Amino acid sequence: MDRSFPPVAPAHIHRYGPLSARNPDLEVLLTDGLGGFALSSAAGVPTRCYSGLVVSQSPPVQRFTHLVSPLEILQVGSQRHSLHALELAPGVFEGRGLEILGGATLHDLLPERVQMVGGVRISRRTVSPAHAGAAVYLYSVDSRESVTLTLGGYFVDRDMHHVHMQAPELKFEANGENVLVRGERTTRVRLHASGVEVTGLDPDPFPQRVYYRHDAARGEPDHEYVRGAALWEVRFPAGGGQVALVVQGLTDTTPDIPDPWLAYEQEATRRRELATLAQQTCGVTDDLVATLAVAADAYLVRRNSPAGTSVIAGYPWFADWGRDAMISLTGLTLLTGRFAEARDLLHTFLSTLQRGLIPNHFHEDGQGAGYNTVDGALWLAAALERYVTASNDLDFARGALPQLRRLLQWHLRGTDHGIRADPVDGLLLAGEAGVQLTWMDVKIEDWVVTPRHGKPIEIQGLWIAALGAETRLSEALGEPPELAEAWAQARGSFGQFWDGQAFADVLDTDGVLDLSVRPNAALALALPDTPATPEQVEAAVRQTENELLTPLGLHTLSPHDPRYRGNYGGPQVLRDAAYHQGTVWPWPLTAYLELLLSRGEVTQARAALDGLSGHVWEAGVGHVSEVFSGDALLPGGCPFQAWSVAELLRGQVLVSRAEKKEAAQKSG
Repeated sequence: MDRSFPPVAPAHIHRYGPLSARNPDLEVLLTDGLGGFALSSAAGVPTRCYSGLVVSQSPPVQRFTHLVSPLEILQVGSQRHSLHALELAPGVFEGRGLEILGGATLHDLLPERVQMVGGVRISRRTVSPAHAGAAVYLYSVDSRESVTLTLGGYFVDRDMHHVHMQAPELKFEANGENVLVRGERTTRVRLHASGVEVTGLDPDPFPQRVYYRHDAARGEPDHEYVRGAALWEVRFPAGGGQVALVVQGLTDTTPDIPDPWLAYEQEATRRRELATLAQQTCGVTDDLVATLAVAADAYLVRRNSPAGTSVIAGYPWFADWGRDAMISLTGLTLLTGRFAEARDLLHTFLSTLQRGLIPNHFHEDGQGAGYNTVDGALWLAAALERYVTASNDLDFARGALPQLRRLLQWHLRGTDHGIRADPVDGLLLAGEAGVQLTWMDVKIEDWVVTPRHGKPIEIQGLWIAALGAETRLSEALGEPPELAEAWAQARGSFGQFWDGQAFADVLDTDGVLDLSVRPNAALALALPDTPATPEQVEAAVRQTENELLTPLGLHTLSPHDPRYRGNYGGPQVLRDAAYHQGTVWPWPLTAYLELLLSRGEVTQARAALDGLSGHVWEAGVGHVSEVFSGDALLPGGCPFQAWSVAELLRGQVLVSRAEKKEAAQKSG
């Protein structure tokens, strides 16, 4: 039975030709919903220490790498051709995988690599089935003559953030079509085939150096030694056939995958359904929405403790972060029609409240969380209101409202890190020495690069919105608001940020305005209750356009500022120093779009969105990068970032709806 092409038609297909598909900056991500993932370039080349198969031991954290790449050798007559490609040093490869590449295709972001050599066409599709800790490789061989495909892998056994400086000591236990690779953890490799001749090989593991070009660019350890092994020879008859390689990192709950082709079909169907549901929910039926809806799914993960839905902030190295989860919630869940996940995500973080704060992030080692965030809980309030508005889930609102009130009361009377309402003006103070609290949160040893202590402007917008949410949710439930007075006081004091020409970034504890030009005023003004006159909004829009706007997002600091750093790259200390000092971030762009749309500037909003929409196919394919360097606008940070994807999706929906409304008005 030919199972090369599943019957489900994808919502969107994107193709790269041979030259584009070789680009090592094109990376493909497949996730398992537990924090684990499979990562490689579009051509299948490992380019980072995170490449290969990564499996979570305690979802969604405690993640370990098991496989760097499959080993694939095709024999045609007397000629042997390595289908894989491992970079050994810059530009030096083991294997012919790039030379014989015919192209790469994404079927709802499920990758297919096609190669041609010696008159043989070899297609490889890859999938990571949900909750299976697996990478499944489906090979389809089309040949006039009988050919042999040798399959195996390049294996490791390590924390995903580290590398082996010498080849790991691994024990291979072969048993027919199953091989166990044992180190501190165990990898199971299984071959599925029918209608072909399979010969199990006696594993003879060998050391192999691998160079990681993206780690080199980040100033990180750039090579390691892995353990390669050929495990099976598969002889195809004339005409070809299919075979599947299933690699799993074993845990106490690893399920079996009895039919890898069925697993692919099920995942392909699920992705098509996600795209369709999102288009139906948001009312925008274009390819970008379909693609981003599928991409959004990658960040929603199941957390063991506390149990519930969470959000991986970015792949490949971030764990789940509270601020990122709450900012992303609208795009990842509400616009995609995934209300059950939205509700459970809110429940996860409501259940972790401590003294009115939610976790800034859960630790990768699974041991607790950090609570150093002033905005995480406030974004939760905004996300809660958005969820209730979108779902009309008043039962959940009734249960969550007392928690919201307690959260706000903690802020009013004072909680950790100097977070407290100023009794004089009702605005929110935050900050203590050595602690980073806003989204501009870099700390290099004892140096907090952007401390922003006092009253940051976007924190006031969030504080006012959170207090407003308490009033509106109370009224929706027929209850009297408890914090309306605090809401009115804070709204009445926001004008202190206006210096007559522009909004300040921070009002410090001495009443001095920090007039640094950053995107935070736009974030504040885009929130629902921030008081501003049309003239003030226009001034903020003009300043954003003149000093911050780029084709891919907003600068975190004006290039006119002497502290501006336009290069994001190199070792971590250099990257961190530039992170919020001029580096471009895509996620705040949607706040700027909202300001444009509030002024009826729909054409300008579409123009501002075009560059980032095109970027979706330039780095982490189908996703949006974390940041871009300020000068050259080169993608950096994580190539797959939750709030970048979520806010591009939200921006696309907002602009598309505005265009539809404008067209209807013109035709009417």
